[in-house]
Amino acid sequence: RREVDTMDTFLDSSWYYLRYTDPKNDQEAFNKEKADYWMNVDQYIGGVEHAILHLLYARFFMMVLHDLGLTSQDEPFENLLTQGMVNKADENGVFKKMSKSVGNVVSPEEILKKYGADTARLFIMFAAPPEKELNWSDEGVEGSYRFLNRVWRLVYDYVETNGTEKKTVEIKTKEDKELNHILNRTIKKVTDDIDGRFAFNTAISSIMELVNHLYKVNGSDQVNSGLYGEAVSQVVVLLSPFAPHICEELWQSMGREGTLDHHPWPVCDEAALKLDTAEVIVQINGKLKHKLDVDAGLSREELAEAVKSDPRVQELLDGANIVKTIAVPGKLVNFVVK
Repeated sequence: RREVDTMDTFLDSSWYYLRYTDPKNDQEAFNKEKADYWMNVDQYIGGVEHAILHLLYARFFMMVLHDLGLTSQDEPFENLLTQGMVNKADENGVFKKMSKSVGNVVSPEEILKKYGADTARLFIMFAAPPEKELNWSDEGVEGSYRFLNRVWRLVYDYVETNGTEKKTVEIKTKEDKELNHILNRTIKKVTDDIDGRFAFNTAISSIMELVNHLYKVNGSDQVNSGLYGEAVSQVVVLLSPFAPHICEELWQSMGREGTLDHHPWPVCDEAALKLDTAEVIVQINGKLKHKLDVDAGLSREELAEAVKSDPRVQELLDGANIVKTIAVPGKLVNFVVK
């Protein structure tokens, strides 16, 4: 039988994306109409070592195929994200590129067996931005595992106390407004970070902040169970791209219909991002002295006057000569005194 597998693998990987558009064609490499419909690839993600070889060859092939009239596109990929390398510390604590030839690889089977696939996924995406180098850390893996366990307990504690029936969401108290604000701020942050930016680490960090707040208010009679339950439910949805297996289990345990991959992505309520009040830090010569709540819409001058009229601030400034006042609306006021 004639041997046909004689080309280097780089030849095949230089046009495979076109074959994917028409994989069962036994008459030609691909149908031009099908290739024109699907091409070009929206997003290419590859390691830095691929940028010189595979990526360069693929572009050359596409240009030649375009010149031959076989494709309408002359570039195969619309966007490029070059991933950073994974490093691991040696016995001297020096991080080196993880490689089989060096013998410093971490077995995925061991991580999956001990922690599960979601922990591995979460750690890799949380430890560093995708375009930066990632320094492998066993402690970091353990931390991701503990966080997923916190989310698991959060959901099951809620279900045990409130059941699986969805409750009416009402925003009444100051505490309700704060929770609703943090929830929608998280939705906006995660959506923006995922959508084109690939800032997975900061997206996960914002989900962690929401989970921390939910633990803080858990059991408080000042936050209604309907809003709290909605926030817990949205944590599962927002976390699902990073930890799909555990989130699907939690989604079912909350009695929600369907599967998460068919559930609509949450939409931020822009009105909830605006708070009536804001906590302002009061500094004297740059040192924190006090905190107080003020109207969120105060101007720079109004904020300075409101803080200055607070009884506790007046005590702190008693007898001091104010030479300069620095006010940042919604954040801080710093009095420079002599």
